[in-house]
Amino acid sequence: MGISSSGIGSGLDVDGLVSKLMAAEAAPLANFDKKSAALQQRMAAFSKVSAAVGSFQGALTSLNSPATFSALNASSGDKDVFTGSAGAGAVAGKYRINVTQMASAQSLSTAGRASMSATIGGTAKTILTFQFGSVSGASFGVAGSALGASIATGGISDGSLSLNGTAITTGATTRSAAQLAEAINAKSDTTGVTAKAGSSTSSASLFASFDTVTTVSTSSYALTVGGVQVAQAGSGASLTALQVDNALAGGTVAAALTAANISFTGSAVDGDLQFTAADGSNLTIAEVIGGSGAVTGGTKGLGEPNTGTSATSTAGVTLTSKDGSQILIGGSNPAAAGFTAGSAGSYLDGARFGQDGSQASSVVTLDTGDQSLQGIRDAINKANIGVTATIVSDGGANPYHLVLTSNKTGEKSSMKISVGGVDGADGDPAIAALLGHDPGGVQGLTQTSAAQDTLLNMNGIDIRSSSTTVTEAVQGVSLDIVGLGSSTLNVTRDTGSVSAAVNDFVKAYNDLNKTISSLAGYNAETKTAGILQGDASVRSIQSQLRRALGGTVEGLGGKLTTLSQVGISFGKDGNLSVDSSKLNKAINENFAEIGGLFAAMGAATDGQIKFDKSSAATKPGTYAVKIDHMATQGTLTSAAPVTGRATIPTNTVWRVTLNQTDPVTESKIQEIKLTAGSYTNTELAAMLRAAINGNSTFAAAGDTVETKVEDDGSISISSSKYGDTSSIQIGFVSGYDPAQLFGSGAPAKGKNVVGTIGGVAATGNGQTLTAAAGSPAEGIQISITGGAIGERGTVSFSKGFAFELTNLASGFTGKDSLLTSKTDGLNVTLKSVTSARDRFESRLETIEKRYRAQFTALDTALMSMQSTSAYLTQQLAALTRNAS
Repeated sequence: MGISSSGIGSGLDVDGLVSKLMAAEAAPLANFDKKSAALQQRMAAFSKVSAAVGSFQGALTSLNSPATFSALNASSGDKDVFTGSAGAGAVAGKYRINVTQMASAQSLSTAGRASMSATIGGTAKTILTFQFGSVSGASFGVAGSALGASIATGGISDGSLSLNGTAITTGATTRSAAQLAEAINAKSDTTGVTAKAGSSTSSASLFASFDTVTTVSTSSYALTVGGVQVAQAGSGASLTALQVDNALAGGTVAAALTAANISFTGSAVDGDLQFTAADGSNLTIAEVIGGSGAVTGGTKGLGEPNTGTSATSTAGVTLTSKDGSQILIGGSNPAAAGFTAGSAGSYLDGARFGQDGSQASSVVTLDTGDQSLQGIRDAINKANIGVTATIVSDGGANPYHLVLTSNKTGEKSSMKISVGGVDGADGDPAIAALLGHDPGGVQGLTQTSAAQDTLLNMNGIDIRSSSTTVTEAVQGVSLDIVGLGSSTLNVTRDTGSVSAAVNDFVKAYNDLNKTISSLAGYNAETKTAGILQGDASVRSIQSQLRRALGGTVEGLGGKLTTLSQVGISFGKDGNLSVDSSKLNKAINENFAEIGGLFAAMGAATDGQIKFDKSSAATKPGTYAVKIDHMATQGTLTSAAPVTGRATIPTNTVWRVTLNQTDPVTESKIQEIKLTAGSYTNTELAAMLRAAINGNSTFAAAGDTVETKVEDDGSISISSSKYGDTSSIQIGFVSGYDPAQLFGSGAPAKGKNVVGTIGGVAATGNGQTLTAAAGSPAEGIQISITGGAIGERGTVSFSKGFAFELTNLASGFTGKDSLLTSKTDGLNVTLKSVTSARDRFESRLETIEKRYRAQFTALDTALMSMQSTSAYLTQQLAALTRNAS
């Protein structure tokens, strides 16, 4: 194919001609571009207004939050003792706080084993049941044995005893348990150990053979107890067992013994007379013979010569660990003090475990292959029961210890671990010996850290908390305890946050006002109009905001109703300004009211009614609240008061239906295994609550129960929920039949609260009451947590400036809003212009093609004519040559 180019043949400038023609044809495109640019400029301008409105709305967030006006600052005088933060409900004040104990979690350790992976016991499936509660009735420590007879005369040599690495100062004068306890307590601040002397009690057989004492004219007899003369027989006199008892019965002898802290039981007549020195002093009972003549009888027996006797009884010392950890006993001769060297400590006789019903009981199943230290550790951690298991090596011959630590702190988080088999069978004895642990019984594990509460005193009031985060000490204030000691807590109003929020709001409004004025106004200095000048929508935004800012707040019932009262006013330029001194005065003098001036605030006059929320439809005002029926829980109560102890046998399973729905939800029915044991009413209630709440399916659905021992001794189980969705039923599966406890009575189903708000029947749902739609109070929701039926005061609601302005601003920028509608309209117009421009450009392409086709045809014709002309010229020239 030959190369062709328009105009080459004829010399016609086709491209130039077409280009000039098309330039003329394309002239209207400039109008399209001008329209598009103008539309885009207006859209950009509206975007600037929208962004400014958004910034203004954002600045209202803090002022629109009731929390801003209830905020307080909490500062600690010593952050090494505690730090504080103030929240809702806090009040300004100054408090002196002394922290004497920090909350800790219990840790238990097994005895050492040679291997982490070796199987322990057999391979049968084993069930571990964890219960959590508190230990009462006894201290944690070591009970020492009675001091030896040699100590009563020679004392305990210095250096014989050390506790937790601190030597206890003793000597030749440390001859009794009372003196040893005093020496130990002198170092308790260093050792963390306190001591209490036991009682010194005379032998039970000392007076078993007592007979009448006889003397001669040259002899005498006296019976002394702890240096107190109890009875005597003068020269030639006698002393009978009855006379000894009579002497002890009252008068000066009894008073002297009481003064010496000595008591007695039994009688000389019966031969079981015993004396006790309660303070741990050595107790010496002596028969003192005077003169030179013979004496018979007394403790020697009938007619036996008595040349005098002396029997000294000693006591032992009980050590108590202040923090419930092991006590390290050492020294050159701890046996002299009644102790054995090494780490020691356990709950002493009399301890009793009381389950905390608020903490769920948990079960860990050890399958075949789990019965090693590693397997047990992994099974416990996998079960996620609130206990962390680790293995610690001490480097000894049997180095590996399984350590179990409660994930919760507080004295109610002590662990009791029961070991059993499947279907109520006994557990593997080796596992039971390793892990079975009852603080009130066999303690198979060693406690290395006690479950204890945080203890503190606030302005003379003793307070305890299960955590190092204390929220009960000062209402609305949270304390994070970091150490022991004393410090002050200052709670002050956070007026700075309110002032900052007000100033941020004023700045944001002025920025918005400046943006609108620059875009929709006329600049007299530059004599230029804003891109949106004359746009009614933008001017409407400005006028609506100004009108709202100049209004008053209804429903407050206080002194503050306008912005000018807190120093906010308009200037001649349309901007807002803040009089800081007036604002600060209003904040300081009317802090309780200033929140209602800005935010949407609701409050109830009854302390047991909580204002939950309102809606955009809620009208400001004060509305009476009347309760006709309180919300109730679904409850099952024992048919009669429970007396004595209840015994729950092994393999007791109940079928519990909790908060059942209509239609029935199968997961609302669960089989609950109860922990076997003998229980008092309180213990039984706690165990039942913990067992049901320990069910993972119930817990995942938020279904829990509460238990209570009623005043008449009956036991009740209630769903934790309130209202017509609250219910509980219990059926028998195996073991202890619940009918024995609850009888055949039907459980009571829960009911919703019933009442009115503003005189109009409200909708009850559990403990919440919502005002009726269409009423002035529409949207108000309150919670009634207690109290009686009848008139319950009022609930008030007000819409502050920030609340109203936020809703107003939402109408400017949200869906179907003023600015969105304008922008959408401009977008439609821009698309229309763009579409028209595209169509015009397509038409230009067609015109250009036509012009090119026409000029190409002309070029071809000219080229043909030029070729013909050249041919004719050539022929004529040839004819001319031939003719000549």
